[in-house]
Amino acid sequence: MKYYRNTAHGHGTKYNRGSVAGSIGAIAGGIGHACSSSQKKAAMGVIRQEKFIFAPMLYVVPTPVGNLEDITLRALRLLREADLVLAEDTRTSSVLLSHFDIHKPMLAHHKFNEHGTLPSLIERIRGLETVALISDAGTPAISDPGFLLVRECVREGIGVQTLPGATALIPAVVSSSLPCDRFCFEGFLPQKKGRRTRLMQLAEETRTMVLYESPYRLVKTLGELGGVLGADRPAAVCREISKVHEECRRGTLGELAAHYAAHEPKGEIVLVVAGTGK
Repeated sequence: MKYYRNTAHGHGTKYNRGSVAGSIGAIAGGIGHACSSSQKKAAMGVIRQEKFIFAPMLYVVPTPVGNLEDITLRALRLLREADLVLAEDTRTSSVLLSHFDIHKPMLAHHKFNEHGTLPSLIERIRGLETVALISDAGTPAISDPGFLLVRECVREGIGVQTLPGATALIPAVVSSSLPCDRFCFEGFLPQKKGRRTRLMQLAEETRTMVLYESPYRLVKTLGELGGVLGADRPAAVCREISKVHEECRRGTLGELAAHYAAHEPKGEIVLVVAGTGK
């Protein structure tokens, strides 16, 4: 029997799964369709008394991109109370969970199997399970698996809640010293098909541009961007964010390309480039 309590205070009246069926429906739309109107009214009374922060639904949980202290208290509590943790790589995530003494059932959920696992995951959440989705680092669905599951839950009327937390994107934009009042996120550029087209589209972009890149392709990408946007375009390479060897190197695209051609880059990289006219 699993109980839900007022997690804001850590105490209070407890309710079992049956007594909160209506409130679950009210919070996680769609699950409550099977509840009668009287049950839903009763559930609303329960909601007013109790805060079901971790009611059964899909929770998208950011995990640290570097320093483990970057994880939030809410994320830790959710991971401890979840019925199931979906992980991009269970081996990587087991290290994180073990560090915080969290021992929960895990299931691999990545780009190679996410299409096939969707139906069973939807049924598990409909069966009143609390499911937490995590990636190896950062926020799931941002250049990582997760989008398909989120979209399917929404289509099926199942509640989705995304916790705020760690991401490499925002620290890089701010540290770059480039305008961050308006910016666009491009993720990873296409490696082959469509790459040139995407680069030409960026030539007209007035906002600050943010890209993820592999250290093995960084010099090539800097050179290509310099060829399209101009080698004198201001940019910043933010590397190993929130890790021991964190670095944010600022300069022009030409200067950065020359530097990393002479000094092999390592680690996770976020590339920030000024928009046209800035």
